[in-house]
Amino acid sequence: MREYPLERTRNIGIIAHIDAGKTTVSERVLFYTGVSHKIGEVHEGDTIMDWMEQERERGITITSAATNCFWKPTYAPQTKDNEYRINLIDTPGHIDFTVEVKRSLRVLDGAVVVFDGVAGVEPQSETNWRYADDYHVPRVCFINKLDRTGASFERSLASIHERLTPNAVAIQYPVGLEQSFEGVIDLLNMKVARFEGENGENVVWEDVPESMSAIAEEWRHTMVEKIAETDNALTHKYLEGKEISVPELKAALRAAALSYKLVPVLTGSALKNKGVQLVLDAVVDYLPSPVDLPPVKGIDQKTGAEITREAKDDAPFAALAFKLQTDPYVGQLTFFRVYSGTLSAGSYVLNSTKDSQERVGRILRMHANTREELKEIQAGNIGAIVGLKNTHTGDTLSDPDHPIILERITFPEPVVSLKIEPKTKADQEKMGMALKRLSEEDPTFRIKGDLETGETIISGMGELHLEILVERMKREFSVEANVGRPQVAYKETVKKVAEAEGKYIRQSGGRGQYGHVWLKVEPQERGKGFEFINEIKGGIVPQEFIPAVEKGVKEAMEKGIVAGYPMVDMQVTVYDGSYHEVDSSEAAFKIAASIALQEASKRAQAIILEPIMRVETVTPEQFMGEVTGDLNAKRARIEEMEDRAMGIKVIKAKVPLSEMFGYVTTLRSLTQGRASFTMEFDHYEEVPGSIVELIKEGKK
Repeated sequence: MREYPLERTRNIGIIAHIDAGKTTVSERVLFYTGVSHKIGEVHEGDTIMDWMEQERERGITITSAATNCFWKPTYAPQTKDNEYRINLIDTPGHIDFTVEVKRSLRVLDGAVVVFDGVAGVEPQSETNWRYADDYHVPRVCFINKLDRTGASFERSLASIHERLTPNAVAIQYPVGLEQSFEGVIDLLNMKVARFEGENGENVVWEDVPESMSAIAEEWRHTMVEKIAETDNALTHKYLEGKEISVPELKAALRAAALSYKLVPVLTGSALKNKGVQLVLDAVVDYLPSPVDLPPVKGIDQKTGAEITREAKDDAPFAALAFKLQTDPYVGQLTFFRVYSGTLSAGSYVLNSTKDSQERVGRILRMHANTREELKEIQAGNIGAIVGLKNTHTGDTLSDPDHPIILERITFPEPVVSLKIEPKTKADQEKMGMALKRLSEEDPTFRIKGDLETGETIISGMGELHLEILVERMKREFSVEANVGRPQVAYKETVKKVAEAEGKYIRQSGGRGQYGHVWLKVEPQERGKGFEFINEIKGGIVPQEFIPAVEKGVKEAMEKGIVAGYPMVDMQVTVYDGSYHEVDSSEAAFKIAASIALQEASKRAQAIILEPIMRVETVTPEQFMGEVTGDLNAKRARIEEMEDRAMGIKVIKAKVPLSEMFGYVTTLRSLTQGRASFTMEFDHYEEVPGSIVELIKEGKK
């Protein structure tokens, strides 16, 4: 039996750049909705949403935590009929854990995007915004930290307009700034909200003070104009000079927010307990319930045709697994979002991505790291299953009689690698299991065994990412390991089109070996990946040997041509060859293909590619010369410099990752510890000739 109607359910995420205050906002949400009776603070290490030891020690969010809470809007009678269920996911802001944001946004219906009122839009805000655009997630903005020195609501809003979307519309305006920040003006109702009580739990409404009425009227005028533009009936009213009522404005703003024509902007200070309740009101008012969204699309497993599932409890079951987590008490948890139908504990579901049956053991509803057991879970909800054996991130779970495959989640390629080896023989077995578990949890964490040297190489999104994974291995799986220094994940590709022949002929008493192919290699655009094309006509090479040819090509690409790095972004075509009635075998064709690929790649001018990072350095003006000089020495392309409040400069540049190891120490020593930087992967590009030899020698 459903506790809450679907239209009173909200699945939302809180996303932002690192240190904008996401977790602080989440902790306030839990406190005001009654989930927690004490506010956890990041700086005191007692937050509920950051529950991992490493998160509390470092003061950052690493994994996205899921919880659910209930909210009665402040403007409505406080009765059960006005209560909304909010499934909330607090996501990390650090670029190394970008996978957590991406997979969370895939299953959420709406997002609250938090900005630092001093810095405005920061690099990770842009990345997260792009992910939300990719999945068409409606959102509201919250400009936080208005109590900080240098905070500016207007400057932060301007940065949203300039760098993210011109559709952002302020529906609040702050009363005071920095030390004197007191509350917010609700521009719809033209009332001031002040937050009283020990933790700001009492929202007190007052009239707009005389001194602020002119500026409030001006901002309200802009807001009404923007909202009216999205609705024909309101446009006519506005042009005729008629008064538009608050319910009309709210209804039009909700419709515009759901269709992403407008993004409502709110403001406050979560740390000082000001404004968070009104963010919850906005979640209810302007973000979608599962009913407001179009039916989810998927592929019919049998026919390949596109089919849809509506958010109804009686529709065939369809859900997406978006995260795996190892729980010390119950084993492996699979987090999933139910798009349609109902799932009961103890039933069987089909993993339609892998075409295998899974038994649902227990169904849990998560509150960060505590849990509540459910007998069943309905459409529109988020839960976790215990006991799935073969389900990974991005897999679809569906009704065995009505299989559907929902759109998968795509993840970025890792850019940093390091060697890892167990300290003792006992650690060896445990390490294999730990790495397997961690890679199942995190699709951007890859493991590769080097057969020639017997080494294990792990790859991830950055130094911090790998450092935390190695630390988790130690704490959660008791594995002691020696770790090499981080290495750049270089790739190789070709610049030209070329062809080559590969022949493998061996004759030694008895049956011989015969494989013979002609391959053509050509470059593809960056990020396009590898494509294998079979153009063999008339059976000159029998079809049963073609998979072996493809396998030989892939194995040769893994080993690389120039310096042993994997090859990417190439199209390889097999178009000619020959075979022997008796001596041809799959093994011979595999070796022939490998020989042909190596030869063709050399002729096609094989090159090394390196990851180029987008770096944003924030520094006091007096250190500007030293910082830019140092960046230029690191082969950086400085793209722009901009001013931020009070003598602070922002330098945006593209820099090769190989030059950025240890940059945090360099930057601190150049600027007396006063500068900071953020870095995220941008693209791969060709390594200059002068660096190639250093890479081959392992010095880069």
